[in-house]
Amino acid sequence: MKKQILFAIFAVTQLFIGVHLSAQIAVNTDGSLPDNSAMLDVNSTTKGILLPRMTQAQILAIQNPSNGLIAFCTTNSKLYIYVSTTAQWKEIPYGSGIMGQPFPCGLDITINHLAGAVAPVNKTVTYGTVTGIPGELTKCWITRNLGASQQATVVSDATEASAGWYFQFNRKQGYQYISSRIPATAWISSISETFDWTIANDPCAIELGTGWRIPTFTEWNNVNASGNWTNWNGPYGSALKLHAAGYLLYSDGSLSNRGSGGYYWNSTQGNATYGWDLAFNIGGSYMGNDLKAFGFSVRCLRDN
Repeated sequence: MKKQILFAIFAVTQLFIGVHLSAQIAVNTDGSLPDNSAMLDVNSTTKGILLPRMTQAQILAIQNPSNGLIAFCTTNSKLYIYVSTTAQWKEIPYGSGIMGQPFPCGLDITINHLAGAVAPVNKTVTYGTVTGIPGELTKCWITRNLGASQQATVVSDATEASAGWYFQFNRKQGYQYISSRIPATAWISSISETFDWTIANDPCAIELGTGWRIPTFTEWNNVNASGNWTNWNGPYGSALKLHAAGYLLYSDGSLSNRGSGGYYWNSTQGNATYGWDLAFNIGGSYMGNDLKAFGFSVRCLRDN
């Protein structure tokens, strides 16, 4: 037994001597040697590196900190590095990006819309989500129009609750239409600009969050073609339940065709004054190219 203990002590001693002599340390579970360019090579697929965590007072109490010393401050949850040329602990700023789990498409998302520059009224909406749509199998879609209180009950559903809100091309302000348009602001009867729908004006991104957006021409075209949509039965018969929500006229913003035609914006422009859209009615389903000043429905998606 004594021999085994002595052998273990000897082995551990030799390990530390080896690390000292090589001037490199590898911390891993696969027995690999440290990378030639690294003094410390930590290799793991399940764990990270944890830096010293101290209060602000504890960090400031460190005696003679070396240039480049790093510590995490628990007082304000920030990372600091000591810079000897200024004799100061400098904050290491975080970037704006965040890391999250992939969106679990198929689950509902509840959004508290607040009236303002995008939502025309205060409304809490629970959106269903679905993936596996023919033509865009990997995308995640909401299953009702943006701003809709409910999913359409029939393709010719003419209710405001199913229609949701209407948007002009590359304009983030949404409009509700019951007996009149809300908000009743001055209507933009002509839009001329030479670019696609920008992310800054995308109501899907603003209202639903990062990653959500209006579909492109290619995405809507792929879905229309792959679904073999020949009239409004195709869009409504799909898992998206697209229906004839109608539109707002480009001339004055009044309501038209609710219950008889569906018009859904693409984020792709046709030219300075026209934008692409998916359009359908009882007689057909096709990619339309209409004036950007029309108010059309919006259906949102994200890369799954």
